[in-house]
Amino acid sequence: MPDDSLIDLAEYISEKLEKYVSSCEFVNDELVIYANSDDICKVLQFLRDDLECAFTTLIDLCGVDYPHRQFRFEVVYVLLSIRQNNRARVKISIEDQEIVSSVTDLFSSAGWYEREVWDMYGILFSGNNDLRRILTDYGFEGHPQRKDFPLTGYVELRYDDEQKRVVYESVKLTQDFRNFDYLSPWEAMTDLQKQGDNKSSIPEHGCSDMQEKEKEGEKKHAS
Repeated sequence: MPDDSLIDLAEYISEKLEKYVSSCEFVNDELVIYANSDDICKVLQFLRDDLECAFTTLIDLCGVDYPHRQFRFEVVYVLLSIRQNNRARVKISIEDQEIVSSVTDLFSSAGWYEREVWDMYGILFSGNNDLRRILTDYGFEGHPQRKDFPLTGYVELRYDDEQKRVVYESVKLTQDFRNFDYLSPWEAMTDLQKQGDNKSSIPEHGCSDMQEKEKEGEKKHAS
């Protein structure tokens, strides 16, 4: 159970930010605040400046992709109050191609975090004057943390000894190597495991027959 002071804080935030916050809840005893995307700057500024909250440090900012939702992406702001010794997560939900207001004016640390979210998910932040790729190459295509981004990527790079430079080539994989049954050998354990798609089938002659014979032999020996 969360601490009583944190429960009181959640009620206080819900009351003060009634227009800008849809709900507050506790996940694993941590405070999670769901805010309207258009009001994220107002919410974070209140949480930073209000003495009861005092969330003066932004320790993380990340994205989450839910492809089947109408509001496909979540942007999560993780705040720390050193004075109150509390943490809180603020979440906003946005549609694909929706632009989010940058919070770099409130937290200087948000600059690189927003760059990473843009690089990995393609979420744009208006007001960030340095929104460049930060983990991938400048010529990289796509955003690799999106669920629809292929695991192999679109291109691969190698050093060409003849051209004396790094070159990009399209990824070419034989489709046979991309077909998997996705069944763990530890799932549906039977007397004897088989290869391929028959992991869950019971063998015609397996360990169970051997066990029965051993039991019969033990009975005969005992008699």
